[in-house]
Amino acid sequence: MTSTTQTEHRGFRFSDIRTMFGGSQSVSRQFGILGALIVIILLFQVLTLIFRGTGLTLSSGNLINVVNQYSYILILAIGMVMVIIMGHIDLSVGSVAAFTGIIVAKAMADWNLPWPLAILLGLGVGVLVGAWQGFWVAYVGVPAFIVTLAGMLFFRGANQWIGDSQSVTVPREFVYIGAGYLPEIAIPLPFNVPTMILALLGVAWIVFNELRLRRVQTKMGAEKAPLWVSVTKMVLLAAVILGAGWMFATGREGTSFPVSGIILLVLVIIYSFLTNSTVFGRHIYAVGGNRQAARLSGVKDRWVDFFVMMNMSVLASVAGMIYVARATASGPQDGNGWELDAIASVFIGGAAVSGGIGTVIGSIIGGLVMAFLNNGLSLLGVDQSQVQMIKGLVLLIAVGIDVWNKQQGRPSVIGFLMNRRKAIADFSGDIQTPAATTAAGKKEASTRS
Repeated sequence: MTSTTQTEHRGFRFSDIRTMFGGSQSVSRQFGILGALIVIILLFQVLTLIFRGTGLTLSSGNLINVVNQYSYILILAIGMVMVIIMGHIDLSVGSVAAFTGIIVAKAMADWNLPWPLAILLGLGVGVLVGAWQGFWVAYVGVPAFIVTLAGMLFFRGANQWIGDSQSVTVPREFVYIGAGYLPEIAIPLPFNVPTMILALLGVAWIVFNELRLRRVQTKMGAEKAPLWVSVTKMVLLAAVILGAGWMFATGREGTSFPVSGIILLVLVIIYSFLTNSTVFGRHIYAVGGNRQAARLSGVKDRWVDFFVMMNMSVLASVAGMIYVARATASGPQDGNGWELDAIASVFIGGAAVSGGIGTVIGSIIGGLVMAFLNNGLSLLGVDQSQVQMIKGLVLLIAVGIDVWNKQQGRPSVIGFLMNRRKAIADFSGDIQTPAATTAAGKKEASTRS
């Protein structure tokens, strides 16, 4: 039985600063997109202060609006990153969301279906649509681009045919999932208590995750940074979370953290766990990175294809229902362009065009970059046509920089997140990606020699 030795260096080293923000690589390379998000937020805060007389970007009302307006795009990005990791693309998500929205709205308006059953119906529609498209991709072999292009046309037409190109309103109870907020508690405090409890839970998760990482490093015998590095990291992240929580909790009366944001957070946690800590999640990366090698390793790549495509449609149905609830009605133009925003979020978040690389958290950060860019330009009164032009340039530049970094042998923004996932997977002894297996083999051969 091999014993491991815990190593923790003493004193200050400059590398400790890099470790605090993600490891031994350059901070600017690993967290370039996160840094870009911070710069965009601060830039628009200053610009609105100069041109509008007050900083609007970081105001409570604006942050609440950003979550309400872009939560459905971020939900689509969660599913889209898995599709892109597999080397596919899904052009149908906007149409599927609109198709689900009109069916759910009609079910409540014309069939008098209670809203909880209508939500289940919408999820069922997403499963059926996803199974249909997944079958063509996984078992017939039609490229996902073609299948979902056909789906985009078909379900857009189906939305307008079922709804007769008219808007269909939804009941007030259903509106809560898209335009509701965490409830107030009858406690005489100048903030929303549930929102601050949510922020405290976020801080607890940060502390737990950091302590877990140090425990894993101890068991693996890996060198650990000094305790002060971990403490400083936890304090900084806790300050950000508590600050954001306070802004959401102290908005205008009747508002707090949106329910759509709660749904988004739950999905981020679930899918981060799925992709980072399960065998199936590693199968997704394995197939996307090298399908033939994964197949030879026993991975059922067709089933992975099928599940990923079906999952995307289910998340599209969730996004569609949230949007309809917020808009209080389903319309014939719902979902237009959503697929492009979701795809842009994933690529800005560091996913590779060729597949095999990407993370849920990276895609959320990429989506927030697009959200705050769009929001900030709107606050400054920039024309919508110019907003579209700027968003297109940002997407091109972000992907271009990522491609250039990889050509120079530098990791993209999600390199740290991928390395961390692989390190935990290696320790747990689960199935690894071909790249991870090769690296382990080289290390073992080196040890034997």
